[in-house]
Amino acid sequence: MARKILLIDDDRLQFRLTQAHFKNFYGEQYELDWAETYEEGLEQLLHGLHAACLLDYQLGERNGLQLIREAVARGCQTPIVFLTAETAERVDIDAMNAGALDYLVKGEMTPRMLERSLRYALKLGETLDTLRRMATRDQLTGLLNRREFERILTEEDERVRRFGNSLALVMVDIDHFKSVNDTHGHSAGDVVLREVARRVAAEVRSVDRAVRFGGEEIVLILVQTDRSGALDVAQRVCTA
Repeated sequence: MARKILLIDDDRLQFRLTQAHFKNFYGEQYELDWAETYEEGLEQLLHGLHAACLLDYQLGERNGLQLIREAVARGCQTPIVFLTAETAERVDIDAMNAGALDYLVKGEMTPRMLERSLRYALKLGETLDTLRRMATRDQLTGLLNRREFERILTEEDERVRRFGNSLALVMVDIDHFKSVNDTHGHSAGDVVLREVARRVAAEVRSVDRAVRFGGEEIVLILVQTDRSGALDVAQRVCTA
């Protein structure tokens, strides 16, 4: 199946031109979707259904730089290639600083240049995603790590203080885990940890976080959850 690329541009002619460029690619073929407005483009970008995005600078009253900053602030990790008609205003540098992975000047764009830019942005996006995962995930279990736990907890604490939402933490500890390692070896212990982590993570919502706190301890960050709700989750985790 062809990977989807999103074009955010208020000019229908640019959409047709980009479609024509796509048909002249030498390598991988992509499916092009189009968003005509800032709002529609941001909404589609945040859905995370596109492999990459081509983003125009001029978007009516607001511009592509604002869109990149808003998308990144809201957690968007889709690789973005910035399209600009101007080279004299440092728009390209501003776009890269805002989070774009590459840029193209519309008047100079050819099918080969566009294909190369997309290929570069996709590859760099994959590399950055791997680095983000290495920096935030526990290598053994795939759960979030202690450093990410502290960052998220700080954010959620600020949100609780600002909006008055509830927040719950559940600490999960594997009983007699040392005896597993002592009897069967650390490789068996690793298998147990991975399986327990998988079962625990399956019991929480997508908005919640599961963290390997250390050793055989797992912490659940449950947003907008009161004491009763946290106890229900804890019971489901124990049963699992």
